[in-house]
Amino acid sequence: MEIKILGTGCPKCKTLEKMTREVVEQNNFNATVTKVEDIMDIMKYNVLSTPALVVNEKVEIKGRVPSAEEIKQVLSKY
Repeated sequence: MEIKILGTGCPKCKTLEKMTREVVEQNNFNATVTKVEDIMDIMKYNVLSTPALVVNEKVEIKGRVPSAEEIKQVLSKY
């Protein structure tokens, strides 16, 4: 699975990236986590408020930092 964290580098974006990486590691998900900081690339996803969690090119969560449990539930669907 391919996971992208969309965000320009604000504290919330960094928190989402850190939490996502921890959830992937703790649950042994076979995933690649990348950070997308370029505003033009972020806009391609029609995301107006960051941070956002994109899984396999589908925007799952945007505009807030979810709990670790919520991230795990989203990733479990894939």
